[in-house]
Amino acid sequence: MTQNKALVVEGGAMRGIFATGVLDAFLKACYQPFQQCYGVSAGATNIAAYLCSQYKRNHAVITDYSCRPEFINFIRFAKGGHLFDLDWLWQETIRDIRLDLDTFNNQASEFYIVATNIKTGHAEYLKANAQLMEEQLKASCALPIAYRHYPVINDIQLTDGGVADSIPVQKAYEMGNKDITVVLSQPLGYKKKPAKAPWLVKRLYKDTPALAEATLRRANNYNQSIDFIMNPPNDCNINIIAPPPQFAVGRTTKSFAKLSAGYDMGVDAGAQFVAEHC
Repeated sequence: MTQNKALVVEGGAMRGIFATGVLDAFLKACYQPFQQCYGVSAGATNIAAYLCSQYKRNHAVITDYSCRPEFINFIRFAKGGHLFDLDWLWQETIRDIRLDLDTFNNQASEFYIVATNIKTGHAEYLKANAQLMEEQLKASCALPIAYRHYPVINDIQLTDGGVADSIPVQKAYEMGNKDITVVLSQPLGYKKKPAKAPWLVKRLYKDTPALAEATLRRANNYNQSIDFIMNPPNDCNINIIAPPPQFAVGRTTKSFAKLSAGYDMGVDAGAQFVAEHC
């Protein structure tokens, strides 16, 4: 019996450059065996470019557009503006290198974009469609505090999907997928540490208490997902693609040399994976 194959891609802002390389290697090899795809934040934008068959699109997004001062700006943030200005980034990339929505519409995979409901603190798994996908992706990427708005889809205020479900591998399994490929943004062995100051989290999110609680649960949920990946159920096979230990890209890295090296690591890992699974 053929098992459903799923792809799960973690986010991580600029750390998403590794997954960009992995999925570009998949595109170059014409490797697309996945019936369902699940992406979070930068991981979702990487899957979108993959399903739109746009080789190196997200390489340009991360190494060029995302490195411009109009996007990441610490001085603007200190004055009360966005640290990550998604409004600017979406405007510029839609104008210059828009996702090929017609190609997406004609491909067969189901694509679920993860966002966090700020009223409940729970994950929303938004089934992508060509009409809404750009706004769904923006909601998934909307890091709370760093991006000061909450995108609204279907009358629900949303924020970064990584708050509620950073690596939606258990959701993929619950949806019936028994052969799951997971692309991580951190080297194997990484575990997320709990918030050092829960009182500060609650103060920062005093108007959205459910989001505060979700933020405080984030490390535990993340580590549970890693445990699931490393020790899956007997009826589930999980393939892991993770950056090597020397991966030096952080959430706000803007060094072209570091980003390029991270991309190349992803390309190498993706090409090796294809060679082993074709």
